[in-house]
Amino acid sequence: MRIIDLEPGDRRLAAEVLPVLRELRPHLTEELFAAVYAEGHGQGLRFSAVYDDDSCVGVAGWRVIVNTSGLRTLYVDDLVTAGAARSQGVGHALLAYLEERGRALRCRGLRLDSGTQRTDAHRFYLRERMDIRAFTFMKPLDGEEG
Repeated sequence: MRIIDLEPGDRRLAAEVLPVLRELRPHLTEELFAAVYAEGHGQGLRFSAVYDDDSCVGVAGWRVIVNTSGLRTLYVDDLVTAGAARSQGVGHALLAYLEERGRALRCRGLRLDSGTQRTDAHRFYLRERMDIRAFTFMKPLDGEEG
């Protein structure tokens, strides 16, 4: 397995990364994904992808955030392993990579939010020695669920 970082406009984003990302974010179209990454990149959004041979088998969207609660934190927007590659160490490798990046970027911690329905993901995070520290509250402002 190898992990690479992808810049906006990289052809692999639509062709190889998006199909895996859509397993977690099925609402994403190629155009919407490109628009989100184009805008989000300026806010620090990055995408890293795990490849096994020539196949993308895992994706993480992440950024460094600084706020009063966590100070400097590597925040994971998206973390997904392709269904066919689950339980093969892809998620573990991706989290380890993100931890390394966080340390190199002088972050104090790694944080992610996970939908309450994703119980398999929660078991994985707990196995990875992550703690449940907070609830996330959301109120749609545009009439759509987020």
